[in-house]
Parts: sequence; C-alpha cells; structure tokens
Amino acid sequence: MELLRGATRTYAWGSRTAIAEFTGRPSPAPHPEAELWFGAHPGDPAWLETPDGEASLLDAVRSDPDGQLGPAVRGRFGDVLPFMVKVLAAEEPLSLQAHPSAEQAVEGYVREDRLDVPLNSPIRNYRDRNHKPELMVALSEFDALGGFRPAARSVELMRALAVSDLDPFIALLSGQPDADGLRALFTTWITAPQPDLDVLIPAVLDGAVAYVRSGATEFADEAKTLLELGERYPGDAGVLAAMLLNRITLAPGEALFMPAGNLHSYIHGVGMEIMANSDNVLRGGLTPKHVDVPELLRVLDFTPAEEAALRAPTHRDGIELVYDTPAVEFATCVLMLDGENLGHEIDAPSRHEGPQILVCTEGSVVVRAKSDVVTLDRGSAAWVAADDGPIRLEATTPSKLFRATVGL
Repeated sequence: MELLRGATRTYAWGSRTAIAEFTGRPSPAPHPEAELWFGAHPGDPAWLETPDGEASLLDAVRSDPDGQLGPAVRGRFGDVLPFMVKVLAAEEPLSLQAHPSAEQAVEGYVREDRLDVPLNSPIRNYRDRNHKPELMVALSEFDALGGFRPAARSVELMRALAVSDLDPFIALLSGQPDADGLRALFTTWITAPQPDLDVLIPAVLDGAVAYVRSGATEFADEAKTLLELGERYPGDAGVLAAMLLNRITLAPGEALFMPAGNLHSYIHGVGMEIMANSDNVLRGGLTPKHVDVPELLRVLDFTPAEEAALRAPTHRDGIELVYDTPAVEFATCVLMLDGENLGHEIDAPSRHEGPQILVCTEGSVVVRAKSDVVTLDRGSAAWVAADDGPIRLEATTPSKLFRATVGL
C-alpha cells in the first residue's frame, strides 16, 4: 500500500478553488483545475509515493500485474487496471457528450487507426478500445443534464417558454412522442444551419428570461440552465438540446450512473467519478473542442428515461454505503466511520478481489494493510495492491473513505 498522488487536469471549465481546497493546497490555484485522475490510464497515470521516490501507477501495474491486480482480475481484464477514479470540479458546464458501447469503441478505434488519425489528434474520437460507463457521486450540490426525458415533459417545457419559433418543433415531438421523435428533433437541431440557430436560440433565451421573471417555478431550473448555457456558448445547438434532457440536482452523497449512449453534461459542482478505464468521448456541443455529429448520432440512445432511472440506487451494509450499478469494471462504496466505530480498529469488508483505490472525502482515517500503515486526510488517496489486502481502518472523528474496487 502506498499513498497515491493524482494527476491534475486543467480545463477551462474547472475551478481554481475546489480541487486545491479538497487536497489542502493553496487556493486559488494558478489555473482552473477540472479533474484529478487516480488511475493507470496511459493518458495521465497517478503516482505512487514509494520509499524510493514517486513511481507511476501504470508502470507498477505493468511491472507486477499479478501482485498489483491479482490473478482473478488479470483473468478477467488482462494486465490493465479496469477502472479509473476522478475528482471532478465543474465551475462551468462541461461539453454535451456521450460515451460509446464496448463494441462501438472497438469499431471506432480500429476505423480511426485505418484512417491514420494520430492518437493525440484533436479530431480523434476514440483514444482507446474501451467503453466508459461512469458513476458520479456528488460531494457538493451537483447539477447535471442527463438522458432524454419523456417527450411529453419536454413539450410542456417548450410550451411554457411561449416562443412561437418553437411551434413547429412542438408539433413534431407531440406527433411522435417516443425515441424516434426525440431522434428526429435532436437531429434537426444539431444539424441546423447556423443562420437558423442564430434566430431560434435568442428567441428561446428571451422566452427563458420571461419565464424566470414571471416567477413561475415548475421549469425554473430548466430556464436558468438555458440562460447559463446560452451565455457561455452563444449560437450553440447544444442550448436547444438541453430542453430535451433531464435537469437533475444531486445532494451530497447522491449519484448518477451514465451508461453507454447517454447524452449528458455536468453543469456545476464537485463530485467523485468512477468509470471504466477509458477516455473515449463523443461531443455534441457546448464546447470549443472537436464535435463529430454523425458519430455522436451513431452512438446515442434516444430511449426516454425518467430522472429516477438515472439515479444510482444505494444500500447500507455495515460501514459501507454501496452504489449499485451494472458495471463489471468497477464497484463503488463509501466507508462511513462514525458512532460506535470511532476510536478503535475495524475490518473493512473484503468481498471484492483485486486492488483498491481509497480517497478520503471527510475527516481522517488510519489505514492498515499487510505491508504498511498510512493516514489519509481529506483529499488524500492510497493504492492498495491486490496482494496487500485486506485492510483495517481507524478514525477518531467522523470520516468517509470513497473506495473503488473491481466489480463482481
């Protein structure tokens, strides 16, 4: 077991304060810090703090896959860590995006290789062969757009905005209130000529302003989100697409699960994210980065879903708050140390084989494994190799450890 230093990713939508404060560094940071990667992805691996100095987690896994991953994990996923953990801090909205299925990822990766698109090219869609199911667990209040909601609800929103320019689109979706209707409307907007967007989007924003000023509450969050997106990304078709998606607010500890093909955008907040070990993203707007509309349409799932279907269910099992997902690459829980569990060592449940990544999100925890003892304060992390568990925990004040393991 070693302390693990995450790799900081600086994107324009990040925060100068959230990750710096979370990790106990001076705040504000010189640049917006968007993500802190704890994993062994070749794009930016985390670093182990060993007695001989820092060592890449990727190199450690490659040099000793049996000890680091364990025979069971190697048998299922090969010599790679199948998951990655991130701290994500969104000060501004992220791009409107979706992730491919496993089959789509392989096909897309091979196709772009045949076209000689370099892996580091800004127009490359597929940087690896993996799919990217992901779970977002809120650390603060967290706002997001996710999943095409039932068409009837989107029709109600558009009618509430009272914008005559939307009438033909309301008619389209009312006449076909299903996945095919959502596909037709989204495709119409995402492929619309810019002169058309430059008329429609300002009209929609005017409707949102009037709605907010009216004091109406039913779609207040949706209207405010439209205004925020319109200010950040003027003339972007993604502003219109936001009217078709569930507008979700998570309280701390609540979570969203995003399967393949789910169109989403994280709007604001700080959270812990765990995903399959991939960096494949298909963008549809709200970004200056490469947008590939035909490829996005190829992977999107337009099946409407209620907000509740996107929220990850949880159950309590002893000290574990477990987030239930269908992912096989990862399993996630928060180890909650409080009450009668304070002041003495307790065994962490060990039903999962393979390695673990631990991130302290609250308080301070002493972690004991076979090889070592580390103290994790808020914002610090540890890597527990497969051959170094099980672990024991001790805390004297209420504390929480985010734990990522391989799925069952």
